[in-house]
Amino acid sequence: MHTKKEELKVEEENETSLEDRGIINVDQRPAELMSVLVGVHTMPGKHSRRHLIRMAYALQQQTPALRAAARVDVRFVLCARPMPPEHRVFVALEARAYGDVLVLDCAENAEEGKTYTYFASLPTMLGSGSGGGGGRPYDYVMKVDDDTFLQLDALVDTLRSAPREDMYCGVGLPFHDRQFPPFMLGMGYLLSWDLVEWIATSDMVRREAMGVEDLTTGKWLNMGHKAKNRVNIFPRMYDYKSAKGEDFLENTIGVHQLKQDLRWAHTLEHFNVTRLEPSSMLLHNF
Repeated sequence: MHTKKEELKVEEENETSLEDRGIINVDQRPAELMSVLVGVHTMPGKHSRRHLIRMAYALQQQTPALRAAARVDVRFVLCARPMPPEHRVFVALEARAYGDVLVLDCAENAEEGKTYTYFASLPTMLGSGSGGGGGRPYDYVMKVDDDTFLQLDALVDTLRSAPREDMYCGVGLPFHDRQFPPFMLGMGYLLSWDLVEWIATSDMVRREAMGVEDLTTGKWLNMGHKAKNRVNIFPRMYDYKSAKGEDFLENTIGVHQLKQDLRWAHTLEHFNVTRLEPSSMLLHNF
């Protein structure tokens, strides 16, 4: 049996050696490619949901067009507290098998600082903290809910023309404020790497870490006079409405509120994520 102290020590080692262990590899693709870290915020017990999301993104990452355009790393973000023993074991199995799980030293509650811990931990995890000389491991870092499906190629295409400094991108509220929305909805938003480093070193942000997650992130940036470049992708990321084709936009970046497997099935089928033709499906015994 591990003591609590030993468990926390393991978690600290996990956080500070991600690149060495291959969980995050900042040198997998040529340096000139755009790079995006997508952090899917989920909970320890959602093993089957993570496996579904993992497959959906893995198929997209294998397409030649996306691989030629960007390095997109998808990681699942969990908090260590509370984590029942069975979930601790199963999460450890996932981390060993897939190398895509980040366990942070935080409480598993979106309003108790999980997003702050996520952003603030990354520079140290990736060896690029203040004075570390590690450079910029990613151009952009994304926080996305585990009930959101992303079209990675559409996301990358949008970011291609976006600034890579002082940039905040997502579905802004109010929707009509195209130029400078005060905050982006928590279904999914991105920050440029310089803002991630600022969050990690700002005493003001640390003091204001608690609160409604998406509002709080906007509050940090507004109070710190940051994110001069704001990219409002409304209406291209939106809530699921139905399985009807007309309820999915052609230029979709993301679909939110996929809280049931059937909604995931409708969405993945609409965007033909498997890319299986009917004859291929028969050959695969579907």
